[in-house]
Amino acid sequence: MTIWLPDPSALTSPLHSSLAQAIAKAISDGRLPKGAQLPTHRKMAEELNLSVHTVSKAYESLRRQRLIDGQVGRGSYVLDPDKPNDQPFQLSSEKSGNFDLSISRPVVSHQHAERFQQTLRDLPEGLDPSYYLSCRPNVGHDAHRAAGARWLQLCGLEVPMERIIMTNGVSHGMSAALSALTRPGDTVVSDLITHHLLVSGCSYLGLNLAGLEADAEGILPEALDRYCHENSVKVLFLLPSLANATAGMMPEERRRDLVGIARKHDLHIIENDAFGPVADDRPVPVSALAPERSIYLTTFTKCTISGLRAGYMAAPEHLLPALTGRLVVFGWMATPLMCELATRWVLDGTAAELAQWQRRALAERYGIAADVLQGNPWRGHPSALHLWLPLTEGWSTASFVSYARELKVAVAPDAPFLTPKTPTQNAVRVSLGSIQDPDRFRQALELIAGMLSRPPEGVAPFTY
Repeated sequence: MTIWLPDPSALTSPLHSSLAQAIAKAISDGRLPKGAQLPTHRKMAEELNLSVHTVSKAYESLRRQRLIDGQVGRGSYVLDPDKPNDQPFQLSSEKSGNFDLSISRPVVSHQHAERFQQTLRDLPEGLDPSYYLSCRPNVGHDAHRAAGARWLQLCGLEVPMERIIMTNGVSHGMSAALSALTRPGDTVVSDLITHHLLVSGCSYLGLNLAGLEADAEGILPEALDRYCHENSVKVLFLLPSLANATAGMMPEERRRDLVGIARKHDLHIIENDAFGPVADDRPVPVSALAPERSIYLTTFTKCTISGLRAGYMAAPEHLLPALTGRLVVFGWMATPLMCELATRWVLDGTAAELAQWQRRALAERYGIAADVLQGNPWRGHPSALHLWLPLTEGWSTASFVSYARELKVAVAPDAPFLTPKTPTQNAVRVSLGSIQDPDRFRQALELIAGMLSRPPEGVAPFTY
């Protein structure tokens, strides 16, 4: 059997890091399957014209990521890249034995921790001093914005770097966009069930947030048209891909219909695309269909790791001064060091690789949910970080959340995601990534399924 070898001409300095990344990528895309044997340190060094020390450092990095292991007499071999093994950290809820399904965060592994730590170790090499000695330019450094244009291409959006502003994530950009496009008393429209930070953000800014009738594909075009005929509207807020909290995926036809109505009534559009390229079935972004009136927001916190709080805001040229002014007020500028980390991950392919890893991990969680919750009317998507769970007859959201807490299971109630005047949906949002161990995740869902299988009046409301 031929033993796989990386392309020596593709290796860059530092060589041990580049070699480790090449092997990790081969494991991720299946060229090195589970159980495949790697060449010995000496054989790899000879084949690639490297020192044994360099190869040893690369193998050690891969062991720390739990991607390979070694045994005397057997050599180094590939572990299952999707098996979580021991996590690089433990959330406080897991240490206490609780099951936290309330927070939307990505699945992570040792690979994520090692990649981040390695990038931190590599930072001194070629780091522009202006990234830490200056607090300008407010829109972000040119190198970071250029990488942003490259990342947005993966998201389906072609935009020059001059129209990109660096942010500390989607919520940072959302605040700036809402403030730039509206004044107190203006109206913003969205789905009835929408992002919880839009609800609170509109309240803080003195804006009227109106929830419009929607189906599983998003806002109904006729509902938007009718509301705009009867009311003065400034902004249409959309979560068209893997919507938080319903996990919906808006088809392209619906996107085009809403764009047509936005043009008819001269609405600006804020598009929250926090998950970026995780879903492989995502249609073209709304902002690509209406670039003259859309502000596009994305981030790395949902598709790679929560701590990489860097993102991009793409907007029409005429809105850039207003957006920059608000960005200064809400945080002066995006943190350059975080933007540099994100830039390096974009340019060396790490960000795209981790987004693909996230896609596979979430598909596994989706499969667990489909198995455990079968027979219940839940809504989800194989690439979403959460699912939307309407409750069975008799349960209220409050009673369900309260009783789940007695079982040490935390889920998110529907109230934070509901626009003003929207009645309770008797539903909860369940996070698929907040419990890192898949067995514990299944155990938590089984507790939820058990609750749904019997009426609430069959359980005692008090503990004596």
